[in-house]
Amino acid sequence: MLNFDLIVIGGGAAGLMCALTAGQRGRRVLLVDHAERVGKKILISGGGRCNFTNLNVEPENFLSHNPHFCKSALSRFKPQDFIALVEKHGIAYHEKTLGQLFCDGKAIQIVNLLLDECRKGGVRIQTQYRIEKIDRIENQGRFRLQTNAGEFETQSLVIATGGLSVPKIGASAFGYEIAKQFGLPLIPCRPGLVAFRLGDKELKNVEGLSGISVEALVSCNTQSFREAMLFTHKGLSGPAILQISNYWQAGDPIEVNLLPDFHLEKTIPQWKKERPRAELKSCLNAHLSKRLVQRWLEVEPGNKPLCQYNPKEIHAIATRFHRWEVVPSGTAGYRSAEVTTGGVDTDALSSKTFETKSVPGLYFIGEVLDVTGWLGGYNFQWAWASGHCAGLAI
Repeated sequence: MLNFDLIVIGGGAAGLMCALTAGQRGRRVLLVDHAERVGKKILISGGGRCNFTNLNVEPENFLSHNPHFCKSALSRFKPQDFIALVEKHGIAYHEKTLGQLFCDGKAIQIVNLLLDECRKGGVRIQTQYRIEKIDRIENQGRFRLQTNAGEFETQSLVIATGGLSVPKIGASAFGYEIAKQFGLPLIPCRPGLVAFRLGDKELKNVEGLSGISVEALVSCNTQSFREAMLFTHKGLSGPAILQISNYWQAGDPIEVNLLPDFHLEKTIPQWKKERPRAELKSCLNAHLSKRLVQRWLEVEPGNKPLCQYNPKEIHAIATRFHRWEVVPSGTAGYRSAEVTTGGVDTDALSSKTFETKSVPGLYFIGEVLDVTGWLGGYNFQWAWASGHCAGLAI
């Protein structure tokens, strides 16, 4: 039977960061993963270029039942710390909108960075290991793991198995099952950063708009995001929709402002003075897709020359474009969700070390916890920060 100071279960961003940090501190570390390779979610992130962090990370960018939990880790391992690693490995990167950082090349560069750092720490990595049983040896304060490749013992055990999103690359409920085994509370899980589905009636209202993207201000439950929104053949997607999905609950309406830079109740009268005989659609077409404008003006009062609109009609048009309210019938589910909201209740852990309060030596990090970041590199930064802090503590 092989013995280690630390065994990390899960070869994603958080697990690799924890393993390399502990390994470089002289700990004997084994990282195991059930997949054939580590870092699979990293490889598909950011369209294959990995949006590895964000320049503007703040605790307010994260959703959790305990909003204070993430503060310690995020303050101790910042975006600049991971950027320093990226630059150390000579990886070219660029900034996109809203502080998002992407590799110029492929996401495999980030995986290779993590593997190189693990090698420097002497971390042993084993893939295609299936964990069959975990026991705690109470009189020794150690953990014994039974796997398809034999038994292992460790002083400390880190669960970094992620959530339920993207099951096609191996996502499972393993981490939550381990939490239950050791009596830790769970916050109910649901898909996060996910597209919305619309019911038949709502889909008919947007028929013919699939593929159209528009910069919109999307709001739900006092939270708002202004980014691109995409009409799809099943509903709504795009960054603005993915962002707001974290704050949406079944049955909630979302409100969409299709022209956030305008105030149509003021703008249309101005157009009316300047071009009284011009049709409203010709003015709107300069700012929105022609197909979208046409669809939105098919209801009362319809499209006509600007000089023919009265204040009541202008108000109705402004409401339709600025305050379109729609109730999604559901989401696209874990199959296409980027993250899982909910998870292991953070009240059960130390925010500094990520060790569970009731089971010494047992740690949870990354997405398996009830901490969910916004779209745009925030969830990777949480993985790096939580993994780093746990790795320092063990």
